[in-house]
Amino acid sequence: MTTQPETMRNHWWWRPGWSVGRRFYTWHLTFEGQDDVHRLAAEYRSALAPLGDSLTPIPDEWLHLTMQGIGFVGETKEQDVHSIVDAAQTRLTAIPAFDALIGPAVLDPEAVLLHVHPDGPVRAVRNAIREAIGDVLGEVPEKATGFTPHVSVAYSAQDGAAQPIAQVLSGLNVTPAHARISTAELIVIHRDNKMYEWEPFATVPLG
Repeated sequence: MTTQPETMRNHWWWRPGWSVGRRFYTWHLTFEGQDDVHRLAAEYRSALAPLGDSLTPIPDEWLHLTMQGIGFVGETKEQDVHSIVDAAQTRLTAIPAFDALIGPAVLDPEAVLLHVHPDGPVRAVRNAIREAIGDVLGEVPEKATGFTPHVSVAYSAQDGAAQPIAQVLSGLNVTPAHARISTAELIVIHRDNKMYEWEPFATVPLG
C-alpha cells in the first residue's frame, strides 16, 4: 500500500464464501462518537465527491478498522463465539487503551485508505484477539502476517484509472484525526448493499 497504483479495481466482487444474505463474525475497531475521525472522513468524502460513481464513500456509521475474522454465521457455533468473547475479555485487560492518529490517505487498488499511527497497539489488540480465538478453536483463521492497520474512507466501485483519484488526494492538505481506542468490537457483518454493515455482538474494553 505504499506504491501508487496505476489502475483501480472494483472492490465489490464477491469473495469466496460470500453472497447476498451471508453474515460473518469478525472483530473490528469502530468509531462511534469519534468526532475527529468523522471530521476527517467527511473532508475526504467531500473532496472525492466530484469523482461520482467511481467510488463508494463510507458514511461515519460504517467507518471501521478491520481486525480479525472468526467465521460465517451458520458455520461457526455461537457458543464458541461467546467463549471467544470471554477469552478476549481476559486477554484485552492486559492492553491499555491508547490514542492513535489516523491519516492522511494513501491509494490502494481497491480503496482510499487512512493508515493508523502508531500501529503497534493495534497489532497488540489483534494478537490478543487471535490468541483468544486460538484458545477456543485451537486454530486461527486468516494469516497473522500481512496485516496493515488502516481505516478506509472510500472503496473503488469500478475498474479504471487511478490517476483522477490520486490527483484529488495530492491536492489535499488535511489534518490527521485523533482517535481514542478503548474497546474492541465483535460484530456480525454483511455486504448485501455494497457496503460493510453490521450488528454488534459484543464490546470488549481494553485494560
